[in-house]
Amino acid sequence: MTHVPGMQSPLSRRSMLQGVAYAATVGTTLAGLARQAAAAKLSQKAVAYQESPKGSHSCANCNLFQAPSSCKSVDGSISPSGWCNIWVQKRG
Repeated sequence: MTHVPGMQSPLSRRSMLQGVAYAATVGTTLAGLARQAAAAKLSQKAVAYQESPKGSHSCANCNLFQAPSSCKSVDGSISPSGWCNIWVQKRG
């Protein structure tokens, strides 16, 4: 066992290895969650995306649109004049 100055009890090799294993597990889990979140976008086909607006509804006035050509929820290149069935009115 190794004594670390300022600690009440000695630090064992086993405790130190368990801590490293725990930290590695947490890091791997967080990385996996980040990948899942990034992959959570829907396909254009799944949301019936079209390159033309539907009446006054277009991607340009949708709350999910991210200029110049992407969407928070739909994968791929998105036209500002496009539309899909998850369109949400842009907040003021």
